[in-house]
Amino acid sequence: MTPKNPTQICISIDTEFSIAGHFNEPDVYMPLADPVVYGSVNGKEESLGFMLETFDHYNTKATFFVECANYFYFGDEPMQTVINRLKAAGQDIQLHIHPVWLTFNDNPELGDFPQNDDCIGRSKQELTRAFSACIDVFQRWVGRKPLAIRTGSLRADENVYHVMRDLGIPMSSNVAMGIFQPNEALLSHDSGRHLIHDVMELPVFTYQDSNIAGRTHKKSLQITSCSWPEMKHLLWKARKSGVENIVILTHPFEYIKKRDFRYSKLTKNRVNQTRLQNLCQFIQQHSEDFLSVDFSSQYPYWIASELNQQAVQIPTIYAIGRRLHNRLNDVVWSY
Repeated sequence: MTPKNPTQICISIDTEFSIAGHFNEPDVYMPLADPVVYGSVNGKEESLGFMLETFDHYNTKATFFVECANYFYFGDEPMQTVINRLKAAGQDIQLHIHPVWLTFNDNPELGDFPQNDDCIGRSKQELTRAFSACIDVFQRWVGRKPLAIRTGSLRADENVYHVMRDLGIPMSSNVAMGIFQPNEALLSHDSGRHLIHDVMELPVFTYQDSNIAGRTHKKSLQITSCSWPEMKHLLWKARKSGVENIVILTHPFEYIKKRDFRYSKLTKNRVNQTRLQNLCQFIQQHSEDFLSVDFSSQYPYWIASELNQQAVQIPTIYAIGRRLHNRLNDVVWSY
């Protein structure tokens, strides 16, 4: 069942700022930008800078889903600078939308938005206003229209796809069944490519694991929550099971540790950094079996056909090892 061509691995990075307590105590806390994306520790960028260096070293392609609604608080900067960095590095850029930032809009022509970060449950009219505004910002920053959108917190309903279709956005990556399970069966996919109201959805790769009691649950493939032994085993098993396409989820802030939600003290997250380095090195070393890809370069091929893939399950031992490793990394600051 092993595919003739290399299994495609798309590392997708949700690149976003943080409200950082502003809505709860607006007189005390302001939203944060640079620490969340750059993660500077002793003068070195341990987040975005680390990722771009790693991708360059291992010749890895990736897609950065850049959040654009933050414009309505911050203006063009500082995200414009982030995008310029990504363009200079030759990395793919697509659109990420956290609609809560639209609360800060003061343009009466655009209208008011509720203090809500969910794309689910909104009318088509409201979603159209929100998505159109973010697409306009993206075009100004990037210089082209996005080919793909990812909704905040990977939460979407069918209205999202209706609006994307009407706005001419051909691809999406809004589903991660291990993070959020949509109510609609049309959106319930663990991996592959699926045409939803004329938009090609590429879900974050989701697999099954089990605990000591034998209970299974769904787990989406993320750098911050999957140990390297687990990830390596999963990739080889997926390859041998005939899986052709794998989307992995990560964020720049996963490569640092912070003392509090205000990013007041930071250190690098050695565990997550090593996982990303191991993944990129693995793809490079096994180029006959795996290939790093991005949304832009694969666009004409991905929209041409849907893809159903076999479900993948990993042994319990990997789930146990991952939980222990992640817990140790969370508890020990200098681990």
